Amino acid sequence: MQNKSTVLKDKAKPRGKFPHIKRAGDFLFVSGTSSRLSDNTFVGVKVDEMGVTDLDISAQTHAVIKNIADILAVEGATLADIVEISAYLVDMNDFARYNQVYAEYFDYDGPTRTTVAVHQLPHPHLRIEIKAVAYKPIR
Repeated sequence: MQNKSTVLKDKAKPRGKFPHIKRAGDFLFVSGTSSRLSDNTFVGVKVDEMGVTDLDISAQTHAVIKNIADILAVEGATLADIVEISAYLVDMNDFARYNQVYAEYFDYDGPTRTTVAVHQLPHPHLRIEIKAVAYKPIR
């Protein structure tokens, strides 16, 4: 069984000692992924001149799913190869907008999914984090 861990240089550096993705045989495990970019800024965050912060769950959800797609690509996989998703929302009031964006990428033939509310994520600007499991046989 092939066992391989990868940290991508063009993605945000993990905030701990773990890989972006781990291959274990034909399965790919994507670590919890946010809208954080490689320069440590966040998609879906606007702060005005008065310091008022606007956190956009829709923009963050799009960015998270794009980040996951990019991470899967290093192993030759796509979003279509995902078999399970676990999503963590800071506020269940964001569920409807998150769900709407999610439906742009996945449908009833897509991965199984669990969505839970959490007290907080590693940065106060984060509204969502998603981890995924994909099945992509080694060729």
